[in-house]
Amino acid sequence: MTATEPTRPAPVPMHRLHFEKPGPPCPTELPGGGPAWLVSRYDDVRQVLSDPRFGRAQLYAADAPALSDVPDLVNDPDLMFNQDGPGHLRLRRTLRRAFTPRAVARWRPWIAAIVDELLDRLETRPQPADVVAEFSLPLPVAVISRLMGLEESAWGRLRHWSEHAFSDGTHDGEEVASSLEEFSAFGADLLEERRRTPGDDLISGLVAAADEEGGVPEAQLVSLVCGLVVGGHDSTMTMLGNALLYLLGERRETWALLGADEEAAGRLADRLVHLVPLGDDRGSARHAATDVEVGGVTIPAGAIVLADCGMANRDPEVFPPATLHDLFAPLEAPTLSFGAGPHYCLGAWLARTELQLALHRLAARFPGLRLVEPADAVAWRTGTTSRSPQRLGVGW
Repeated sequence: MTATEPTRPAPVPMHRLHFEKPGPPCPTELPGGGPAWLVSRYDDVRQVLSDPRFGRAQLYAADAPALSDVPDLVNDPDLMFNQDGPGHLRLRRTLRRAFTPRAVARWRPWIAAIVDELLDRLETRPQPADVVAEFSLPLPVAVISRLMGLEESAWGRLRHWSEHAFSDGTHDGEEVASSLEEFSAFGADLLEERRRTPGDDLISGLVAAADEEGGVPEAQLVSLVCGLVVGGHDSTMTMLGNALLYLLGERRETWALLGADEEAAGRLADRLVHLVPLGDDRGSARHAATDVEVGGVTIPAGAIVLADCGMANRDPEVFPPATLHDLFAPLEAPTLSFGAGPHYCLGAWLARTELQLALHRLAARFPGLRLVEPADAVAWRTGTTSRSPQRLGVGW
């Protein structure tokens, strides 16, 4: 670093991020400086995320302000998350049955088997071991790879593409574009391969459902496959890494009950998802198609609205401060961490199941697990819109 380069403050652990008290809708700015409206109270955020007058597709109209300086998968207009109305519903129908609680319950035994296999491997490693490299990263990658019928040899490429698909703007634009082009080609080849030789995997089921549905553009199917690959492991990896930093670094008193009671581990998983965001980005953007009253304030047609789920998840009118940080207390209302309304995360139940099984079985197998360095010394995985420890040294 040269003398003229400013120093950046060390990132704050995700569980320590500060959130202002939510209030009525108010004017704010987009990261690029453009005008927007901030919505932060629980009921207001649920309304914005559920009301069809607030959509995603118009955010990518030709005359809309750019939401990112570099290309990324999150801002791909073909992505299911960025569709509205009948087109969006058609895409969701191709996947909805695959991620129901009943479907995930059928997967639970083999997910638990993957967890146990990774814990067996961790136990043989010299101490201190890196719990990110040995557990929080390979677990969700192995789960989504099994669901999609992917070989382990592809795991390294999946991580490379994920880092660029969720770029926070610090990557070179041409590098990101090249990676996304490779990723799209991978998705297109995977779809074609499953059309030729279908199997008992998620992509084969997606192809069959899309053919049955009819009218699904191929570009949207490719984006759907790529979104499943990265969304299916990056979010869970991030949640698990941040959860371990928080629990082992500041909430060690929870560890014994976490390992002894799987049901309690489920409540803890719900509370962690609720409290610890995936990244520093604040607000899920929507476009107002008409004038809409939200929380007593009229948001004008054409406005961009940022629905801050982190602030809404701390709304004292819904989540009492007395129990907000009680990690084993059932949530008083559905969390907004997975969104709400038509764009609610389809993989929510799978992510919750992975987090519950991973934390419960890790705590049961390693009751003495501890961090070998303070939380403030942790190196962070940066460059993407999600953020979690790059490594976590542990002993037991």
